[in-house]
Amino acid sequence: MSRRGHRTINLPAPYLKRVWLDPSKIHDREAYPFCLPIFPDEFELNFDAPITIIVGENGTGKSTILEGIASLAGYDDAGGGKGYRPVDHSEAREKMGGQLGKALRASWLPKISNGWFFRAESFFSVARYLDKAARDAGQVGPDFLSHSHGEGFLRFFEERCQRQGIFIFDEPESALSPARQIEFLKLLRRMEDSRICQVIMATHSPMLMAYPNAGLLRLGKYGLEPVTVEETDHYRLMREFCADPRGFVEATLEE
Repeated sequence: MSRRGHRTINLPAPYLKRVWLDPSKIHDREAYPFCLPIFPDEFELNFDAPITIIVGENGTGKSTILEGIASLAGYDDAGGGKGYRPVDHSEAREKMGGQLGKALRASWLPKISNGWFFRAESFFSVARYLDKAARDAGQVGPDFLSHSHGEGFLRFFEERCQRQGIFIFDEPESALSPARQIEFLKLLRRMEDSRICQVIMATHSPMLMAYPNAGLLRLGKYGLEPVTVEETDHYRLMREFCADPRGFVEATLEE
């Protein structure tokens, strides 16, 4: 029989149902990230759909929330799956999410530790680690880095993100052209249709925000709230740009 954390679970996603803050585990309320207004003592985040998408401006805390959930799930803060550790870990790792993870509590049905935490900025570190680990084991490495940036991302997603598990994506569109984002949407559909994948994603891409049936949450200064893609600032800005690209840019530059 396989180890408990890697056995097949005969229940559909989502597996992580809720996370909440345990104030008794916060040693310094003035320290980051607990000083952010989005983390009151009653902070909680519910997952009602297999795919949850979080949107918001830079600096609002989206990445920190994802890092905290990844740490809670047993993944490395810098990205990867359980037991994976990037080669240049000391430089890649972010500590804020790990601190948040220690103060989070979770409700699982059931607890699952398979999956992956993808961070665009640490992708190359993780890819190098996977190649080195394969070579050390006498195997042929996956060699994600021999492709273009976007192709490497997609190949990585295709190979790693269709098994049963919880998958956390922090701005996966970073290296994806609009056409590649459509390919990523198709991958999300396959993951959802499998019924064994839970996805938690932060994005700035209106195209990814529009994924059908996803739980879309906007992270503002004071917390999370349900939102439609049409209500997001990202969509409104892109709509204005597409209506009159030159006029939009000229007006923006004159502000």
